[in-house]
Amino acid sequence: MLEVYYSILDGKEKSRYIKNKELFNSLIDEVEKIYENCQLCEHLCKINRYKKAGKCRVIETSIASNFFHYGEERMLIPSYTIFFSGCNFKCVYCQNWDISQRHVGFYIEPEKMAEMIDDAYAKAKNVNWVGGEPTPNLLYILRVLNKCSKNIPQIWNSNMYCSEKTMNILKYFIDVYLTDFKYGNNECAEKLSRVKNYWEIVTRNHKIAYRQGEIIIRHLILPNHVECCSKPVMDWISENVPHALVNIMDQYYPTYKANEYEEINRRITVEEYQEIIEYAKKLNINAL
Repeated sequence: MLEVYYSILDGKEKSRYIKNKELFNSLIDEVEKIYENCQLCEHLCKINRYKKAGKCRVIETSIASNFFHYGEERMLIPSYTIFFSGCNFKCVYCQNWDISQRHVGFYIEPEKMAEMIDDAYAKAKNVNWVGGEPTPNLLYILRVLNKCSKNIPQIWNSNMYCSEKTMNILKYFIDVYLTDFKYGNNECAEKLSRVKNYWEIVTRNHKIAYRQGEIIIRHLILPNHVECCSKPVMDWISENVPHALVNIMDQYYPTYKANEYEEINRRITVEEYQEIIEYAKKLNINAL
């Protein structure tokens, strides 16, 4: 499976994003209609996003930063990474809370952003849409890509709380899903990220992503969440998306509002990390 990732991301294969004006105009029309009764993510706010922000707190797209990123997974770098302001999660330990939980940055016209992506083509292996969260900004992304002239792999760097409507649109232009699989149950997700029905939604979307493109799953180990979250996530990956690459991450640190929750108000231990690494090995997880 690694050969597939490297062939796409090292430029030996082109992106599924192909300059198709008719297709992109059709997708833009579809998302413009969804914005009037927004159902891009599974909060299903059903509000007019042209007039009011939903739980994502996003009305007009705001770019917090954009640059060549060298801190991503090795097969992705250098990645031309575009960070959006705003998110449909409210993670109490968010390490990007300064952009995800606030409106920061500024709007860049789609034509200008397309020029920046085209200019990055010679150096970047991909365009990496992240945040915050890219889902509330799907219309902006489509408008940008409709103006691009280069064929470059597209990365959807997401918490995967998208609606099925959104997943059905992503299949036309996303090459690699770089996912954030946080929790092994609904209770932890609701307590720490303020989202409902997490497990059913995120597992569904991982299955869809697995069919639609390549997938790299990130799992951040949380202190005291080895049994309730990390192990169930590894079990599910092994059984349902066995060829996915998995980045088991140990860099959790208590930030934002984490000090209000005793269970996560510390870094993970070496023992917690090693336990999950060994557990993943026993399941034949393709760990990075």
